[in-house]
Amino acid sequence: MKVWQSFAGIVMAATLCGPVVAAAQTPQDAATQNAMTPAASDTAAMPIDQLVIKTVHEAWIASGRNEDKWFSMVQQLAALSAQNRGITLPDTQEAGSKFGEWIKKEARKDPDQLLYAVVDHAVQYVGKKQAAAADAAAPKK
Repeated sequence: MKVWQSFAGIVMAATLCGPVVAAAQTPQDAATQNAMTPAASDTAAMPIDQLVIKTVHEAWIASGRNEDKWFSMVQQLAALSAQNRGITLPDTQEAGSKFGEWIKKEARKDPDQLLYAVVDHAVQYVGKKQAAAADAAAPKK
């Protein structure tokens, strides 16, 4: 849970101050956003088959620019990536910070890349650190 708590703060900060969310909005985008903006009580997860094809910017717009929904989307993608790769993400403050920093950095580089690609790379980055630590701690035969 610590991973998600520290990661949540970083992702929220990144989405609030980064160029990812500062992209110009056309009148058509505004109309689409208004049609897609969920009610405050709507926290239902987006179907994963729709989420994996969203760019960073599209996912932010689809979240209704809501940090909680955005965070939920990232959690869904992280769980899928970790499962597909057979990685268990460490439940530490440090891992959550690394995960969030990686996503913030990579999402800012190119808001038109797939959000899943960004999250998948973050899972690999944090997962590799976990695997290396586990190997170092394992008793030598």
